[in-house]
Amino acid sequence: MIVLLLGSNLGDREAYLAAACGMLEDALAVTLRCTAIRETGALGFDGPSFLNMAVAFEAPECLTPIKLLNLCQRVEVALGRPRHKAAYDADGNRVYASRTIDIDILKYNDVERATKRLTLPHPQIYSRPFAAALLAEIESNN
Repeated sequence: MIVLLLGSNLGDREAYLAAACGMLEDALAVTLRCTAIRETGALGFDGPSFLNMAVAFEAPECLTPIKLLNLCQRVEVALGRPRHKAAYDADGNRVYASRTIDIDILKYNDVERATKRLTLPHPQIYSRPFAAALLAEIESNN
């Protein structure tokens, strides 16, 4: 089972979540199982609250973690999120900002990997209480 975390804190947040789900379903030819949408404050920066949800699906045979990452990033760009290199502050902490859509791969089956582009499972699942709660919700409905 693959689990993605979707979030939006700009514009019509619900519409961005729905559009991302539709684009993912169309591109992957799957039906997503979705959690409830939860509103959470921005973490790591001052900004509007996010709407977050988790979605799960079974991987099509030809899908790899990197292909999924590339697809998620294409969906983000199509929905108005600019792609740029991650920014870091003087202490080495990542600098976050508001965005129309954010799609993180929380889990990809039982794959464990740590590369420059992708770490699986997502390293911040359990440091973000809302992400852990959404993951538990989607896994309990499996």
